[in-house]
Amino acid sequence: QVQVVESGGGLVQPGGSLTLSCVASGLPYGAAVSAAVMGWYRQAPGQPREFLAAMSRDGDRNEDGPAKGRFTISRDNAKNAAFLQMNNLIPEDTAVYYCNVDSTWGQGTQVTVSS
Repeated sequence: QVQVVESGGGLVQPGGSLTLSCVASGLPYGAAVSAAVMGWYRQAPGQPREFLAAMSRDGDRNEDGPAKGRFTISRDNAKNAAFLQMNNLIPEDTAVYYCNVDSTWGQGTQVTVSS
């Protein structure tokens, strides 16, 4: 069974930075093959979940979410881990951030941007 665990959320001041981490386990491919696609999404209260960024195992990136230019996705395929580097955070970035690994969701990690 695939499990996805996010970490790294917290309270940060406007203009600050934060890096989220996501680790997947139980993938059905065997130790030598990493997840096909790992992506980041977020959901603010009362809002639908929205796409932020995704990256394939081959290194192709899609960062065309609402935080384009401020958020960067990266991966460590050997560890089945994905990261979201978030810079110049604004209060509107406050949300629960989710990692999706080959269609399996994590439980989310809260990010709050406030002074």
